Amino acid sequence: SHWEGLTRFLEDGRLELDTNPVENAIRPVALTRKNALFAGHEIGAENWALLASIVATCKLSDVNPVAYLAEILEAILNGHPQSRVEDLMPWNFRKASSPKPKGIA
Repeated sequence: SHWEGLTRFLEDGRLELDTNPVENAIRPVALTRKNALFAGHEIGAENWALLASIVATCKLSDVNPVAYLAEILEAILNGHPQSRVEDLMPWNFRKASSPKPKGIA
């Protein structure tokens, strides 16, 4: 009774034969969740969850998390107006596949 579902990947090349890609995609989330149990303090766990959320959002937006964090923290320290916080969101951040090495324009 499951034959149609089992052979559907033969008709649609976008479908995977197995679930390995999905399992690999969610593994970091599960590991982070498990590791957060040992953060040592509730506030530490909340901060860890916040950082994990920012990194995951960067990845979904095709933004390098290290470059993003460095640039937005610098913008905040330089007085970026709170009224324009939307400008600092990962989906509005310039696309960067890797941080620029120091000394290179």
